[in-house]
Order: sequence, then C-alpha cells, then structure tokens
Amino acid sequence: MTIATIFPNRLSLILLLLPLIFTAIFRSVNATCQLSFEQNNKLYNYSLTTPIRNFPHGILSEDGFYKVAANGTVLWFQLCDAMIFNHDPPTCIDCKDCGGNSRCGMGCSALVANTVGGYPVCTTLGYSSSTIFELIDKKDPLKGITAKMSYRGPKLNCSLAVSIVCDTNGVQVPRTLELVGTCDYATQIHHPSGCAMIISSHGQGMGWFGTMMIIILCLFGVYLLGGAAYRYFSLGIRGIDIIPNLEFWASLPHTLQSMFLSLVRRFRGPSHGHRSSYSPVNF
Repeated sequence: MTIATIFPNRLSLILLLLPLIFTAIFRSVNATCQLSFEQNNKLYNYSLTTPIRNFPHGILSEDGFYKVAANGTVLWFQLCDAMIFNHDPPTCIDCKDCGGNSRCGMGCSALVANTVGGYPVCTTLGYSSSTIFELIDKKDPLKGITAKMSYRGPKLNCSLAVSIVCDTNGVQVPRTLELVGTCDYATQIHHPSGCAMIISSHGQGMGWFGTMMIIILCLFGVYLLGGAAYRYFSLGIRGIDIIPNLEFWASLPHTLQSMFLSLVRRFRGPSHGHRSSYSPVNF
C-alpha cells in the first residue's frame, strides 16, 4: 500500500503534514529557551529566542558564539543552539565530543579550553538540549534568569551556568568567568532578552478555551494557505477561486442565518400574528 493509495488527494496529505512539521520546528527551537511561571497574581514569561528590537535572533549571538577568557582559561558558548564558527575557531586537543578536530566547537553549546602541559585541552560543558532555566533571584523575577547546561563525560560531569541579567539598554558581553566546581563554570551576560514579559496581571491567562481557539485558528490558516497554494500551483487556478471550498464558504452566512432563524422559531413557538390556514369545523 502506497501513500498515494492512502491519500488520493494531495491536499489532504499536505494539510496533515504541515501542522506536524510546524510543531516539530517550533518545539526544537523554542522548547529549551522558555520559562513561564506565576507569582503574586502575575504571569511572567521569558522567551530567549523571540525577536526583539535590534536583536532579531533574541539571545543568540550573531557571531555564532560568545567568548570569555580569564586566568588562562578560554570559554566559548551559545545559548539555545549549537555554536557556529565563521572566524576564530577553537584550536585545542580532545574536541571529539564537540565536533572533532576538524569542526571543533560546532558540535556542542559550551566548550572550555585549559592549558595542560603547554597545550590547550578542550572540555565539553554542555548542549542546548540539556539546558534548564531558573530565576536569578526568586524574590525579584524581573532581574533575569539563569541558563544552566550540562554534560556527562566518561571522566567528569561538567556544566556551565550563564546568568542572563535583564538590561533594556543593550548587551554587555561576558566579562567574568568563575570556576565553581571541579568542572563547573559560571559567567554573566546582560541582554534585553533576559527581561520578562508579563502576560497576565490577574493570573487568569487565556485558559484552555483561549488556547483551543488559537489552535483552531492556526489550523484554519494552514488549511487556507495550503489549499490555496495547492490550487494555484498544482491546478493552475487563479483569482478568488484559489480559496478551497469557495462555494461552501460563500454559502456559510446564509446557512448560519437559516439555522439561527430555525432555532428561534423552535424555542419561541408560533408567532402571535400567525393564523392557521385551517378553519375550525363544527359538527
């Protein structure tokens, strides 16, 4: 049995796959880069990859990585994604867990280099998929959040904690690097993406009904766009006729009006001014 047998209409196959593709993309990019919580009747939301003014990629460094060095130790990291090096790539030994020697640094989200015996030796600190988020200060949720990524190696368990301090004035790149454990590092960055968005001031939010309506509207939009694209490119239809099931949508207002009037008549009963077409017969 082939796909063509199961889905004879290509439009139905497109409409089935599009929501799954969009959902997978959305989850892969944003699942590890959001934090939402409720406190004091306020709902706070942090979304690090959401485009904001002057920062179309959110917290992601446009260079492909952040870099900080202190006391002979060099640290590279990227938040919410793997690192990309178009310039100044790491040149160190033992980079097998982060892209290998040919692509060192491009297989993980955090990498540190320490000098051992006169040579820089790399250690992977974490991946974006292992990132967890928490508040910098639970008493002051507007201060920012901390992103902590980790890596379980054959010899050491390593981690990197990046404090993302809310700063609406711009970005302050990492300047300090702390070793807080055997293989645990911490640094800090100031960025507007570290500022929370207050979605609801009453703790109500949209609720399940609002969420359901948004999902239905999104699926309806996918249906219209997918159907119009299919009719335009595959069937060569032009003009207003590219709207799928146009006859149904054109007749929908009249259908709804008829249903509404029918319900009204059913619940109100016969009109007071209505006269029966039959006359009483006396025997």
